[in-house]
Amino acid sequence: MSGPSLPVPPGLVEAFRTYEQALMSDDVEVLDRLFAPAATTLRGDADGLLVGHEQIAAFRSSRGGAAPRRLVQTHVQVTDPDHALVVAVTELARGGRGQQTQLWARTDDDFCGGWKVTAAHVSVPAPALDTRIWRVVGDPLVPGAPAGPLVGESVAVKDLFAVAGQKVGAGNPTWEAAAPVERSDATVVDTLVEAGASLRGIARTDEFAYSLAGTNAHFGDPPNPRAPRRVPGGSSSGSASAVSLGHATIGLGTDTGGSIRVPAAYQGLTGIRTTHGALPMNGVLALSPTFDTVGWLTRSVALLREVGDVLLPPDPVPGGTDLVVVPELLALAEPDVRSAVETWVADQGLIVREGWPLGELTTWLRAFQTWQAWEAWAVRGGWLADRLDTLGADVRTRFRHAASVEKAEADAAYDVVCSARTRLRDLIGDRVLVLPSSSSVAPLLGQGLQAVRDATMRLTCVAGLAGAPAVSLPLATRGGLPCGVSLVAAPGRDRALLDLAVSLG
Repeated sequence: MSGPSLPVPPGLVEAFRTYEQALMSDDVEVLDRLFAPAATTLRGDADGLLVGHEQIAAFRSSRGGAAPRRLVQTHVQVTDPDHALVVAVTELARGGRGQQTQLWARTDDDFCGGWKVTAAHVSVPAPALDTRIWRVVGDPLVPGAPAGPLVGESVAVKDLFAVAGQKVGAGNPTWEAAAPVERSDATVVDTLVEAGASLRGIARTDEFAYSLAGTNAHFGDPPNPRAPRRVPGGSSSGSASAVSLGHATIGLGTDTGGSIRVPAAYQGLTGIRTTHGALPMNGVLALSPTFDTVGWLTRSVALLREVGDVLLPPDPVPGGTDLVVVPELLALAEPDVRSAVETWVADQGLIVREGWPLGELTTWLRAFQTWQAWEAWAVRGGWLADRLDTLGADVRTRFRHAASVEKAEADAAYDVVCSARTRLRDLIGDRVLVLPSSSSVAPLLGQGLQAVRDATMRLTCVAGLAGAPAVSLPLATRGGLPCGVSLVAAPGRDRALLDLAVSLG
């Protein structure tokens, strides 16, 4: 170790060495004791900042150890006999160099001479390809046409869309290995390229798009830069993370039960689920054809509309722009999300509050999930029947349930879906429904997700059942975490909805 002027205080070198040994042996108990037990203790890396000893300890106990490395250089700057900055250059066993910066303070604790880390930052070499986000990436992968309204924009394509010369991987390595190379682009992909947008790459998805969390058991969890160490939202997870990180300006995805709106809410993005059937699904791997729609995510509502100007047909019928809020739907969100939506509603001025007879919502959601499961098994069961073990645990559970749905049960569910569709379209009329995009902020990684999924789908199934377009706009809770407000209009009013979103944004 070296320092500029003041001598290195006694015990600091030994404490630092103890830390390194504990780090390499994943001795969580010693590492916890070496970090100051305070709510102000900090640890940061490329995934975000942890504040407080409790958060740091929870992270450390769940990560499974640090990558093997050796110290190359260590420098100490002493500010006074009880405080010092330690900067270490590290070399990873897998290659590349990183850096670790720690602020140490001497306390009254007897352990390691009382030296504790009060703040730390760790950097490691960036991967050449972040496979949590991308399956295939280029610079660009496919160039856009030289002229058009989307020249200069880049697209992260969800790994359900056909791209000529590439496979459709669907988030599952076994499926990907057997998939053919696509001979042509999905229609919407081709339209974007012809409009001048380049394809940045093919982005990860939850397996077969059958989830809302955005996690993937095979490739890891795409990061959520707006809410570090929380789930990214799915199933258009890779597309959302690519846009949120600035890797692409447009995230092309699908929305069956909320797969655009949820990642938009969790990551502070804008997103649209289009009217069912408004855009062609040829060249897009199906999950549940009754509910599957094309959608996209952007960082600005203006670009969201520009993409709509390229992809969407004209609205077949005009409609009003009166906003309606249903207290029964607001009540389905957690208090922090509900408060954010209420604040947004208050800022808009006059919005009608109207009670809706939603006593059947639980029945409607059950019917949605049952018919979705029946269709999912109808389109994927032939391949998955003897390959369920290739799926991650959560998606496997969903498909196993799908396989158990009897035809009579599915037919009864479809009748409810049709009834709910008619009822919801009547309730929406020519107005715009306002409701939370998700029931909560993004859950922390590692938390149980099924309860959150069910709670959120009580909200997202409204547009799905109605076959209606929905735009999610970004909001934030008082705690600073992203959430979203959704605007739902009558089917076929996609362009008018985007215009309204721009005016409100």
